[in-house]
Amino acid sequence: MKIDGNELEKEALALIHAGRRPEGLKLQEKFASQFREEYAHKDHCPCTKACRYHGNCKECVAIHRAHEEHLPNCFRNMVNKKIRMISELTEHTAMEETGKE
Repeated sequence: MKIDGNELEKEALALIHAGRRPEGLKLQEKFASQFREEYAHKDHCPCTKACRYHGNCKECVAIHRAHEEHLPNCFRNMVNKKIRMISELTEHTAMEETGKE
């Protein structure tokens, strides 16, 4: 099961945004159910860096929310993709100024 960019969950969110919330929530529960079944006894955490909270998303996210210094490793690719899309609105000038492009 692919978690990041999961097509079923994307479809669920599209339905919710389109005002078809009950249908979207039904698909969202289907995704959650598939996740629970597949990852009941195996690692779902994409982080390659070993840490004390590996695989324990609730505590990991709570810690990062509490200290507000940086994002958990597993969120970084998703956020960087969003920042890149926003940067495209100004033809990546923000990225160029920081030397990140």
